[in-house]
Amino acid sequence: MHYTVKIQKAIRFAIKTHEIYQKQIRKGKGIAYITHPLIVGIILANISASEDVIVAGILHDTIEDSIQEKKVTKEMLSKRFGENVMKLVLSVTEQNRELPWEERKKEALEHIKDFSHDSLLVKSADVISNVSELIDDYGRDGEQAFLHFHASKEKTIIQQLKVIDAILKQWDENPLAKNLTSLAKSLSEIKL
Repeated sequence: MHYTVKIQKAIRFAIKTHEIYQKQIRKGKGIAYITHPLIVGIILANISASEDVIVAGILHDTIEDSIQEKKVTKEMLSKRFGENVMKLVLSVTEQNRELPWEERKKEALEHIKDFSHDSLLVKSADVISNVSELIDDYGRDGEQAFLHFHASKEKTIIQQLKVIDAILKQWDENPLAKNLTSLAKSLSEIKL
């Protein structure tokens, strides 16, 4: 995949949403949040995903994480990046952020059953980025790595393992399956 105008526009849009409008940072760290959607895009580019999948990966948290004054909508994404990108972003977006954590995560897990292969790629790259970072944080900070989550260490790990399992069950030939399997093994080795 070449660096295209559409990918460039997605990067700029994500930077505005996560960095310029809210200076969003990664949980418990001083690292700019924008690193996460860019890593997701890089993971997808490395497996030669389509342009729309890469763009959706870069934009995957824009609806979920945008602030009210600069709210990103599905209409906005559709107009700027096309219907396909908008649908991919919506497919991996938690629909009701007002629900309690456990209900939100249960709903999101159930939703994986309906994912297309492209949605599974975006979700896989998102999980790889998040879980890799969590494992790295745990290796460096120990139990402190889990203090910034909305759930206990045990619930966080179990939820991530369920998501990985659901993704792998949906698509045996997922090009990111080996990465997900390896991360699940590493995550399982963390003592609960």
